[in-house]
Amino acid sequence: MNILISGGTGFLGKYFYSYWRSKGYSVDSIGRGNKNEIVFDLSKSTPNLSKEYDYFIHCAGKAHMVPKNDKEAKEFYLVNEFGTKFFLNSISNQKKKPKGVLVVSSVSVYGLTFGKLINEKTLLKAKDPYGKSKINSEKIAIEWGNLNNIKVSIIRLPLVVGKNPPGNLAAMINAIKAGKYFNIGGGIAKKSMVLATDVARFSFNLINIGGIYNLTDSKHPNFNELSYVIGNNYGITNFKNIPIFIAKILSRICEVLNTIFKLKIPFTRVTLNKMTIDLTFDDEKARKIGWKPNSVINNSHNWL
Repeated sequence: MNILISGGTGFLGKYFYSYWRSKGYSVDSIGRGNKNEIVFDLSKSTPNLSKEYDYFIHCAGKAHMVPKNDKEAKEFYLVNEFGTKFFLNSISNQKKKPKGVLVVSSVSVYGLTFGKLINEKTLLKAKDPYGKSKINSEKIAIEWGNLNNIKVSIIRLPLVVGKNPPGNLAAMINAIKAGKYFNIGGGIAKKSMVLATDVARFSFNLINIGGIYNLTDSKHPNFNELSYVIGNNYGITNFKNIPIFIAKILSRICEVLNTIFKLKIPFTRVTLNKMTIDLTFDDEKARKIGWKPNSVINNSHNWL
């Protein structure tokens, strides 16, 4: 059988692509890059697919950046919202009904900066372009599924961990390797994360079920645990620790310097909150249908 994955050459998409191929499926990826079997910009229009597919995974999306202007903010909506619409339109143009559709979303839709074991019933309050565009893409997927009587599975992901990760995890690894990383307040703040290998594995079963699910490793490691595992991989075991009250002063100084001298020092009060406040998500709903994740910390050999 055939499966089409949007963004199948991206960080997470590669895991979907590899896993489904290992299960014997004929896998095609669609996206902007030349490494895709189908080179197409989903943010602009609906592709005309040359063959029929049994399953579809929409993984393509824009993330891992803070927009500096309206043009960059608009790009989130073009890629995440319109990209979802055009991808689903291509499915509607098929002669046969697909067996399953899965859409990758994010826990950013909740718009929360702190909280413990946030579940899928929580109101979606995202105000930033990324979170709002993901809310809109979910709405489009749900309405499309209802209209076409097709089950659509939506997964809301926290930090995804795998080989050569993008975003904040990459920054943390690089800082540790360069000897520039430090914990704040003991690094006890817990964050939800999940292994990319587990997400890909679970997609094989979830794609036939439908519904919205948070996926985490169910352990929610803290910064101290994560930094220790990363550091140990590079022979670094001692990290500096800054008391929270000093960190607050430093973050405000950095913000002033950024404002006056137009610098881009990343250590702001927003960054400080992310490093010192728990933000975890509940995956019990997924566990009830067979989600059995592995610990990110205990399986570092799979991503470091």
